[in-house]
Amino acid sequence: MSVWVRSRVVLVGVVLAGCAVGPDYRTPEMAVPDRWGEPTAAAPEHATDLATWWRAFGDPMLDELVDAALAQNLTLAESIARIREARARRVIATSGLFPHLGTSAEYQYTRPFSENSQFGTFLGASGDAAAAASLFTTDLYQASFDASWELDVFGGIRRGIEAADADVAAAEDAARATQVTLLAEVARTYVAVRSLQRRLAITAENLESQRTSVELTQSRFDSGLASELDVRQARSLLATTEAEVPDLERQREQAVHALSVLLAREPNALRDRLAPNEPIPGAAGPDALAVRIPMGLPSDLLRRRPDVRRAERQVAAATARIGVATAELFPKISLTGFAGLQSISASDFFTSGSRYFGAGPTISWRVFEGGRLHAAVEAQEAATQQMLYRYEQTVLTSLRDVEDALVAYAKERRRRDALADAVGQNQRSVVLSRDLYVHGLGTYLAVLDAQRAEYATEDSLVQSDQAVVEALISTYKALGGGWEPTVEMARE
Repeated sequence: MSVWVRSRVVLVGVVLAGCAVGPDYRTPEMAVPDRWGEPTAAAPEHATDLATWWRAFGDPMLDELVDAALAQNLTLAESIARIREARARRVIATSGLFPHLGTSAEYQYTRPFSENSQFGTFLGASGDAAAAASLFTTDLYQASFDASWELDVFGGIRRGIEAADADVAAAEDAARATQVTLLAEVARTYVAVRSLQRRLAITAENLESQRTSVELTQSRFDSGLASELDVRQARSLLATTEAEVPDLERQREQAVHALSVLLAREPNALRDRLAPNEPIPGAAGPDALAVRIPMGLPSDLLRRRPDVRRAERQVAAATARIGVATAELFPKISLTGFAGLQSISASDFFTSGSRYFGAGPTISWRVFEGGRLHAAVEAQEAATQQMLYRYEQTVLTSLRDVEDALVAYAKERRRRDALADAVGQNQRSVVLSRDLYVHGLGTYLAVLDAQRAEYATEDSLVQSDQAVVEALISTYKALGGGWEPTVEMARE
């Protein structure tokens, strides 16, 4: 069963009614599912506000990092600058609807020939050359005012404004998409830092246990109750676990660096702030967060996801530009005029005799350009079709993102429960195998196997906790969480 969502796409054609040309819009139907594959929709009164979804994790440090990223991230600042550019270009497009006015003023002092020129020499033969040359010297005072106004008879300018409006909306939605991605990346990276801290703590706990085992086997070996093999195996396991520490520390430091850069700060700026070990946000009760996710209908997603909204606006902009290209096939009609004052004497510059003026319509028509104009229309139609395909692909990708996140959460949650049970079993196995070994009833190989399994499952459990929380973050991101539809992007 499906529901239908509507988007604005191209109806190729030319509309001359109302003195306008270019494509009109229609609303085609695109099928989307009427429900999600993993239903986890929350009751409205218990749902998390998608605009501030990270606050549901209840971690003050995460809240602080997100606020800093919104204020300082350079990629987001760049996308907001693109909004300003798009708005300025919209003003440029709108200016075509209005008359263009200009004014100028000038003064010229002209002496058309010198005394030593051929003409000056000729005049000098019959008298004073300098006096003769001065007769042709003039002053010219001139001030003028001109105006032109292109009549948008065939709608090219109006279509250009429509395209500019759509470009502004697309730039705003692009900034929102950047913000959605930024917030999810900040949360993911912060969760990674806390997860790595927990994994290092578990490694330290296991190292302490393994050092105790080394001391135990060494003592039993010194007493003749164990072989040297037991000692070597115990030391080998200890060294192997110690080798894990540098790699985990590297990952933790790199995660801190990444988080600092997201906040437009130097890589080590957050090292001290994030040094204390804290729990993974949301890991203690992921189900409580999951049931608060306001899933809504799949069709709702298309109205909220900024990347879908942007793709739709790009289709609208491309469609309007078909009209701009089509208008070039028709004549351009302009009204032009000029008026001014011109005099060779400053004393009578403002008298009625110094006035000059002119006005009249101008028609220009690019009749033949070797098929270039028709090709431009065809090229824009093809570009619009590309935008339409991109829009449809964006819709499908957005639906997949949500389904993937829901499946990832559901499956990882089951895996996490199994790992938690395995950790408890392995911890008990370590105790039992060590007791049996101490009393000479078991081999040290059983102790080694139990310790390896304990460390592996504890480490996997922390990674699973991280994956569960990341799946929740991915769900919020896939639903377009992180911005408020009723709030306009900042006009900076």
